[in-house]
Amino acid sequence: MRATRVDDQDDPRLVELTRLTDAQARAAIEAEHGCFVAEGLLALEAALRSAHPVRSVLVSEPKLARVEALLAEAGRPDVEVFVGAPTLLEAVTGFPIHRGVVASVGRLPAPEPGALLRGARRALVVEAVNDHENLGALFRNAAAFGVDAVLLDPRCADPLYRRSVRVSLGHVLHVPWTRVSPLDGCLPELSAAGLVTLALTPAGESSLHDVAARRRGERLAWVVGAEGPGLDPATLAAADERVRVPIADGVDSLNVATAAAVALALSWA
Repeated sequence: MRATRVDDQDDPRLVELTRLTDAQARAAIEAEHGCFVAEGLLALEAALRSAHPVRSVLVSEPKLARVEALLAEAGRPDVEVFVGAPTLLEAVTGFPIHRGVVASVGRLPAPEPGALLRGARRALVVEAVNDHENLGALFRNAAAFGVDAVLLDPRCADPLYRRSVRVSLGHVLHVPWTRVSPLDGCLPELSAAGLVTLALTPAGESSLHDVAARRRGERLAWVVGAEGPGLDPATLAAADERVRVPIADGVDSLNVATAAAVALALSWA
């Protein structure tokens, strides 16, 4: 493996790493090339340990030795490495790359929901969460509390957007996930497969503490929605049970990732 020096921000070999702050442009680039971006050493390391193919890495000079060591440890001499000044990285990506490392990583086909749920003890079902940081935090929580499958409805943001990958600490590359049809039609299928569907909502009729004790040992699918609007009425109606997290008076609700972490932690067995 030998790093290639680059000085031209328009070098065509860097096209998959360009315009990182332009969401619309990134969506088009990633769709055309079937890729996503991993930013920082932690995300690169997670990508190298995953099934996703790392295609190329753009690195600033101070981080080159560490990147070369990671690739050597992973046995990946085939990955193209480009090295440049910090100003070059900023010109290519569109913002200062303080972490000094960005990589282009190949996407994989989404698995069938049934394949993910077969034998799953814990699932996390996510509706209309379009904030990339919340989505990344949900995947980090899923990894921490032994979630076997994450199901995203069509309105959720892309979990492989660079900010989601970074906030998840790369766990989104290891926790199995896929997209599903609108959730009110999907939840009965989860119930039929033996998973109890539990919708988190401030208006839930059941307390989380009671549910966690009563459902211990069962196969659970926790259903969460976007902050503000919460879960759709049809989704709430389709769930087996609606669960609230007890909180102090005067507090409207918890952040979606925080609520999910509390529920997953209390029900983790």
